[in-house]
Amino acid sequence: MNTKWTAIAAATGLALVSMGASADRSEWPDSFTVGTASQGGTYFAYGSGWAKLVSDELGVPGGGEVTGGPNQNLALVHNGDVAFGMTTMGPAAEALAGDSPIAPGIPLDNACAMFPMYQTPFSVTVLSSSGIESISDIPDGAAIGFGPAGSTSDTYFPRMLETLGVDFDRRNGGWNDLAGQMQDGLIDVIAFAAGVPVPAVSQLEVQTDINIIEFTEEEQATVMDAFPVAAFDISADTYQTLNEPARAVSMWNFSIAGCDLPESFVYETTKAVMENHDRMMEIHSAAATTVPENYDKNNVLPFHPGAARWFEENGYDIADDMIHQ
Repeated sequence: MNTKWTAIAAATGLALVSMGASADRSEWPDSFTVGTASQGGTYFAYGSGWAKLVSDELGVPGGGEVTGGPNQNLALVHNGDVAFGMTTMGPAAEALAGDSPIAPGIPLDNACAMFPMYQTPFSVTVLSSSGIESISDIPDGAAIGFGPAGSTSDTYFPRMLETLGVDFDRRNGGWNDLAGQMQDGLIDVIAFAAGVPVPAVSQLEVQTDINIIEFTEEEQATVMDAFPVAAFDISADTYQTLNEPARAVSMWNFSIAGCDLPESFVYETTKAVMENHDRMMEIHSAAATTVPENYDKNNVLPFHPGAARWFEENGYDIADDMIHQ
């Protein structure tokens, strides 16, 4: 059994603390990668951050990788191309059923749930100069950026806006790229689905005047009836642009692990994230909901046995049929 020790600075000096004893590491990977999404989005910042935290805690080199987002992450984890990834519950349900646009007809059943992350709000951003102040103001044929192809935003937001009667010209790209295109007048609207604050939106509002468009109560109810989302308010302190909460809808995100990864490796990874909430908050404020109590927000993917063991040891019951066998 190996025990890793590290020196940490405290107000009274230096002290040695145990990093926790792990089981036999002989089958652990030499390094690991976390599938995230495009730069400028929350996934990339959040995922790269917890990859570093885990690497520091376990002494295993690891980092985040730019990907197309949740759908691609599910496929990459399923195939063993990356050890870990992040996904939203909608794409996860579709992937498990064999309905993923990345791998149609193939159930992606080698991706297991690990720990809860945060909710992804769906929100619309425009330049103030556009004159658009509501979803109904979006003109017919408007060029709307929906994020990377195959992302949660690209999978669901076009359908949501079609349900609300919006006619548009669909565009794809990374969030930073789309923000630049909107500033250059090449697209009219960006439909974001990302944890808040979205880095690209925060950067936009520093550079120019923007409107963050909220759903009306009726629009929110219509979308909730048609899609696997819940009501969500983007708090007023999220962006400088907001003076009051903005009504939105959201979808839960979970980290995922290859179901065939060693149990002790996933146990220690889960432990590292779940027991270092302060450090997670330093990575991104969306981590406010990266807490064990939200384990029950996953009702789609089976938990990896290593993750399930950590939750059960800490008083959170997971049904047997929700643990990968």
